[in-house]
Amino acid sequence: MSEQTHRLTEEEGQRLIEMARAALEAGVRGKPLPPVPPNLPPRLWEPGAAFVTLRTRADGRLRGCIGSIVATRPLVEDVRTHAIDAALHDPRFPPVTPPELPGLALEVSYLTPLQPLEYRSPEELLTKLRPQVDGVLLRDGWRQATFLPQVWQSLPHPVDFLTHLCLKMGAEPTCWQRPLEVFTYQVQAFQEPGYWEAD
Repeated sequence: MSEQTHRLTEEEGQRLIEMARAALEAGVRGKPLPPVPPNLPPRLWEPGAAFVTLRTRADGRLRGCIGSIVATRPLVEDVRTHAIDAALHDPRFPPVTPPELPGLALEVSYLTPLQPLEYRSPEELLTKLRPQVDGVLLRDGWRQATFLPQVWQSLPHPVDFLTHLCLKMGAEPTCWQRPLEVFTYQVQAFQEPGYWEAD
């Protein structure tokens, strides 16, 4: 599937934002998930992979981010699940509490399918990455880690980007200089009003 045919409409993206917010509010308050509206666009019931990111409205700080790399369930269910997981199960942060909810804004990132990146040397890898465009997944045996394309804003140089991605994977910072599986993907991002990134 090409990047173009993979794209969502603005309306579909906004419906995902609505579904994510409803799930976030219910999950943090310990209430049952509200039912999915019957008039949801059919495209959102197709398998899809997404990340949900939470940031503070006041200062743009990251408060949680969890998602899927591979589509394994309907996109709307993937988004609803990750909205709750980003709030309650991101191991980097304490769980979000109900008083925090008005001060948080969320972003839904809809991923294109992974594409293997073929390269013959670390130097070639650096030249093949597209800053501000590609999300990157590194895989080293059973370990893997990813950065969404949005991370290029805080790590604009490919060397820094890959170094931090190696560290996120739990590997040595220069792991990208040895042969690894590398995949790229793109995202279509939709944000609530008040969402911004400070880091």
